[in-house]
Amino acid sequence: MSQDTQGGIVLRTIQVEEIIKSIKEMCIEANHFLSPDMDTAMKNAMETEKATLGRQILGQLQDNLKIAGEKMIPICQDTGMTVIFMEIGQEVHFEGGDLEAAINEGVRQGYVEGYLRKSVVSDPLIRENTKDNTPAVIHYQIVSGDRVSITVAPKGFGSENMSRIFMLKPSDGMEGVKEAILAAVKEAGPNACPPMVIGVGIGGTFEKCALMAKQALTRPVGLHSDISYVAQMEEEMLSLINSTGIGPGGLGGTTTALAVNINTYPTHIAGLPVAVNICCHVNRHVVRTI
Repeated sequence: MSQDTQGGIVLRTIQVEEIIKSIKEMCIEANHFLSPDMDTAMKNAMETEKATLGRQILGQLQDNLKIAGEKMIPICQDTGMTVIFMEIGQEVHFEGGDLEAAINEGVRQGYVEGYLRKSVVSDPLIRENTKDNTPAVIHYQIVSGDRVSITVAPKGFGSENMSRIFMLKPSDGMEGVKEAILAAVKEAGPNACPPMVIGVGIGGTFEKCALMAKQALTRPVGLHSDISYVAQMEEEMLSLINSTGIGPGGLGGTTTALAVNINTYPTHIAGLPVAVNICCHVNRHVVRTI
């Protein structure tokens, strides 16, 4: 890394090799260890789960996580399609190659050298495996400053397949949104490997609400929205979801979800888009700032 001055603006130069190295390491870490917030949430669930069978299932999940960490075995056999959020400071300049190629090279190295399952096909219909889990799904955001924040979130498709988008009418209001979230979770049932984390995006457009729901999954469990009514809705929906009885592994209990994270955005007067992106009990995400 170095600094350069252009037109009075101090630019911070980052070599793309550093991006490759970081993403490689993050792919391996995310697939072998729970993030601290998820680790705490899973341990808390063991203390609060009321059903005997539910506690047994949570205990088995804890055993799996312990073995994975000790023996460097992936915490889930589905090591996911790699979703990456890049927050890039506008005072950053990349050198040494193409940024997107570097991101995918980091994923390739992480999955090949980490002996992680390769789950990506090059064409959605022809379905030939790329054999290195690339390309990643990459979301870029330009922010102020001279830092780069990278979030690597491998997403398994047992839960991804159970996610939904609802194009509601404005008259459906808050109750319609709540009903949509609950309907998506009930439809997912055991297929999303509960206890789940529920990411919700409300507002924007068709694609914006889906992106917000995906990004909501990377918010630390227990950290609520700073919008008071949204934070209240998160708590209410978590309680309602945990009252469904789906439980750990879908076998019954009081811990169907560990968190409901909701993001909102302004929308059009004629619409109320809602996306529900469901993640399984590992909810993999690693964050690193360069």
